[in-house]
Amino acid sequence: MEVKIISSLFLFLFFISCKQSGDLEVGQKTSMRVDKIFDAGERVKGEVVEAVFNIENTGRYPLVFGEIKGSCSCTVAKKPEAPILPGEKGVITAKVNTENFRNNSEVSKYVTLMANTEPNRVTLKIKVKIK
Repeated sequence: MEVKIISSLFLFLFFISCKQSGDLEVGQKTSMRVDKIFDAGERVKGEVVEAVFNIENTGRYPLVFGEIKGSCSCTVAKKPEAPILPGEKGVITAKVNTENFRNNSEVSKYVTLMANTEPNRVTLKIKVKIK
């Protein structure tokens, strides 16, 4: 009998402690303005294209980037390590190695980034024409 009372009391306290008094906010969402296309123009096969995407935090909270990933092994991107404060600007850089591209071809490579924005995934495009 004592075990049932103690167990019941424990469960009652457990459920009371789980009750939330307000909405739970997982993360602070913000907004950004970003140049989504970088046109590298004509390049010679084997050249490394260095793309720069300008970013501005247009929201009310710091802009934080999570994962950033190139569409293939020839595309390597780098994100800002520190949060970008509201009203501040930053850059995302990406390097594309054109060594394995065909001559006289137009190529598009992509960089996908995750951030505390809505939507939380943004895709950036790098265009290059190989001579």
